Amino acid sequence: MADALRSPSPSAAPSDDACSSSSGGIVTITISHRRHNYTFELPDDATVADLFDDVAATLDIPACNQKMLVPRGPLLKLPPPEQQQQQQPAPLLRDLGLEGKTLTLMGTPAAEVQAVNTMADRVARRNAARAAQRAKARSAAATHHHNKPRPSSSSSTTAADDARYTFLQIRPLAGLPHPERSLALLHRLRDDPGVRAAMRKHRFVVSLLTEMEPLAHTTATHEGTSRTLGLNRNRGEVIELRLRTDAHDGYRDYKTVRRTLCHELAHNVHGPHDRHFWDLCRQIEREVDAADWKSGGRTLDADVSRYALSGQQRAYPVDGDDADDDLHEDEGGWTGGEFVLGGASATAGSSSSGSGSGSGSGSGSGSGEGALSRREILAQAALERQRKETGAERKACDALAKGWRPCQRPDPDETK
Repeated sequence: MADALRSPSPSAAPSDDACSSSSGGIVTITISHRRHNYTFELPDDATVADLFDDVAATLDIPACNQKMLVPRGPLLKLPPPEQQQQQQPAPLLRDLGLEGKTLTLMGTPAAEVQAVNTMADRVARRNAARAAQRAKARSAAATHHHNKPRPSSSSSTTAADDARYTFLQIRPLAGLPHPERSLALLHRLRDDPGVRAAMRKHRFVVSLLTEMEPLAHTTATHEGTSRTLGLNRNRGEVIELRLRTDAHDGYRDYKTVRRTLCHELAHNVHGPHDRHFWDLCRQIEREVDAADWKSGGRTLDADVSRYALSGQQRAYPVDGDDADDDLHEDEGGWTGGEFVLGGASATAGSSSSGSGSGSGSGSGSGSGEGALSRREILAQAALERQRKETGAERKACDALAKGWRPCQRPDPDETK
């Protein structure tokens, strides 16, 4: 090794004497690395370990990182340390049959390995710092969550009841304009705090809450126009609410629609509009108003339902009122009108639609100072029509007596 001649000068191509033994006992080896050829001259008794040491000293590639490919031969690697320490002699380069072959060296210089290791250490330190920051943030979040007051069992029970006692499906009418607005209104009714409280208390479950087609539930007669506000089919299987105006271009007042929903929820328990039904309906209305913390509403009179019928101020009769006059008039429907602030009663009417119980609104004659029943209002209207008809007949008879015919102009004396 001491007298080895190293000349790592690159050559364009390997020479013919790639591996030969000269008369002076020199072995010449040509090695190709990264498109450059290097010629190494070693003594005649040099071993494979000597070749790897010369390559490490010349190209700065550690011997442990070197591998040499022999054309049509086995991979040439550095012998393990335990084999080098054995007493048996190591094989010589001249005995390996490398004459006329160029060995291809695979290996990375120590400087490049050090650069890669330095970069890996830098990346590892950066990742460790980020992991420490994330762990610190998680610890702070866990501490904050631990210090927060835990929800009580009552609040968790309320959330479970809200998910159970509710409207299972909500569906607007797709054939009407802007169904997304109707869907938003139905969602608002479902999520109303007062409605949720009433549903929880009475354990109401409604399969479908949907929108009512206004024109299909509007009836016009000589007495006025009757509008059904809501329907309850099969005691909570389907509840329909009249959300829109008759022309489909607007929406009814939210609280009016919510009161209609209270009416229809009462039909989940009682079908006919009897004393038990109206007691439950008024109770649900009061509960919805009391639990509506968003609007802070309250009922003006606990004994009077806020459904005002036919423009009057008479509700379902309370104790001591003439109940028999109104009960037989209500046969499954609720004829609504206007609620007069300060009034104490309204008039119940009938408006049946479909197979379910419903609520509606209608227009009637004006209200008097006293509380009039529906029968009295209809009687007054009939008397008024009869008076007008009698007056018209009297005028016609007077005109005929004066010789006036329908084809002639009116009598000047009659027009004065």
